Amino acid sequence: MLSFDHLAVSCTVLSDGTSWLEDRLGLSLSNGGEHPDFGTYNKLLSLGPEEYLEVIAINPAAPAPARPRWFGLDDFSGPPRLTNWILRSSDLDRDLADAHADAGTPIPLSRGDLRWRMAVPAQGALPFDQMHPALIGWDGPHPAPRLPDQGVRLKHVRITHPHADMLAGCLPSLDDPRLVIEAGPISLTAQLQTPHGVVTL
Repeated sequence: MLSFDHLAVSCTVLSDGTSWLEDRLGLSLSNGGEHPDFGTYNKLLSLGPEEYLEVIAINPAAPAPARPRWFGLDDFSGPPRLTNWILRSSDLDRDLADAHADAGTPIPLSRGDLRWRMAVPAQGALPFDQMHPALIGWDGPHPAPRLPDQGVRLKHVRITHPHADMLAGCLPSLDDPRLVIEAGPISLTAQLQTPHGVVTL
């Protein structure tokens, strides 16, 4: 079974991405951590008890990884923006069997007492021009309950792609009315309900 886990906002400089999102939301992000396997680091924001948002960037102080970085960050440029949606799987191997063939290979990862497996494509970027979700399976605690709840909630995510039917067909166990996949020019947008109103990313 697939369910919504988190969103990723990519940026070239973590502090710039953090400021961009904090200014839009009128809220502060929490410290995340480093990902030594991919040479990245992040900041986090709660979207509720089991959901969150991350701002992620290449960590200039970390050694370059031996493989392409996840989320296509090696080729990212321009201003901070929403680039990826991530789904939580209760059976990652099974859900990957349904997903696109290039959705990635599960890689075991950890930070502190957090343990998870994430499907990462060999080329870094995800299929369908990055509109295919990244798939993750948590083995133990989830980070969301540890984040301060500032009253932000996901209203919806809209994923548009010329081959929307094919993309949706890769996710047969996904059933969340907030996640809309439809035909159109390639785009990924999300609406968040905040204490200050609705914000679109």
